[in-house]
Amino acid sequence: MTRARYSVARKRRKKKIMKMASGYRGLRSREFVRAKEQVNHSLAYAYIHRKQKKRDFRRLWIKRLNNALEPYEMSYSRFINGLKLAGIDLNRKVLSNMAIEAPAEFGKIVERVREVLK
Repeated sequence: MTRARYSVARKRRKKKIMKMASGYRGLRSREFVRAKEQVNHSLAYAYIHRKQKKRDFRRLWIKRLNNALEPYEMSYSRFINGLKLAGIDLNRKVLSNMAIEAPAEFGKIVERVREVLK
């Protein structure tokens, strides 16, 4: 029986890893073992940070809203509570963009929330 060899599959697998490591510095882009380690680390970090990105943006939107509410002397938590009581279903992303790009409309929403809270 002939011996099974994996040269084609091995070459394809190595080529894939080396292509992924092509932008790295030093031996991490040239030596297979080091490239493989770095690619595995990079993929793990990419997975983690895709999850973290969602958290980071939510924090950013909350900070923007808090800053936009300062002139109206209203806290973020009271504003969100008032939105729910008023039945306004706008998410934090839309509200923060509105506060930056259309402050007049944002002011109307704040006034509506103020009426509901009284």
